Amino acid sequence: MGHDVLVLLSQDEVAPLGVQEGDARSPFFILCDHAGRLIPRGLESLGLPSDQLVRHIAWDIGAGEVARRLGTALGATTVWQRYSRLVIDCNRPLDAPDSIAVASERIPVPGNQNLDPVAAEERAREIFHPYHDEIRRALDRRKAAGHPTILVTVHSFTPVFLGTERPWHAGVLYNRDSRLAQPLLRALRSEGALVVGDNQPYAVGDLTDYSIVHHGERRGLPHVEIEIRQDLIADELGQRGWADRLARLLPVAARDAGLTQEQPAG
Repeated sequence: MGHDVLVLLSQDEVAPLGVQEGDARSPFFILCDHAGRLIPRGLESLGLPSDQLVRHIAWDIGAGEVARRLGTALGATTVWQRYSRLVIDCNRPLDAPDSIAVASERIPVPGNQNLDPVAAEERAREIFHPYHDEIRRALDRRKAAGHPTILVTVHSFTPVFLGTERPWHAGVLYNRDSRLAQPLLRALRSEGALVVGDNQPYAVGDLTDYSIVHHGERRGLPHVEIEIRQDLIADELGQRGWADRLARLLPVAARDAGLTQEQPAG
């Protein structure tokens, strides 16, 4: 194969990211790396049947809507990725083995087998980089204007993974900086019967995560990654309920962490 520049997204295809502008006075900035499950037409569904493309392997079910509702409730700018993680994972370093997964949850992805490096680079150029470049520009503008920023990323996870049931309703994830994560964990665990994981079912790490590491840690911004079990946010009622809960608890956690002087709403 030659090294001519490929075109992944035709002009009439959906843009790789969505942005919901917020009030700059809100300290919160919301991301959803796996909000969508679109696949560029030219990739022909990556060789997968349609029933696989609605599963968690393709996207974080419910997370995008929770993120947008949360952004609206907090007056926060929200940025989300519209294309499937199977095309390229926007929460993985580009040199990670599963940046473009050859299999997910034991399901082979035919369109990702023996991928030409030029084709992989084009996926990064048209999907990964526009998403993260938009985030960088927005965070740079906030810094230049003197607006403090608290970064929140929203994800969802499966109730059962490779045959193992997961006991958590939600998880609070972090890496080196737990300033916001620990008070949010306490706040969620105070919500009655919720089972909330501390860096469960995943933990943030340099090799497995991009958004928190690059946009949060490297900028010194307080941050947290929130995982919600997907069956709890698969419909509008669950999405609204979890967005409302997080909109109520995040300002409390930020205040308890000494990140804001604001009083909690309500």
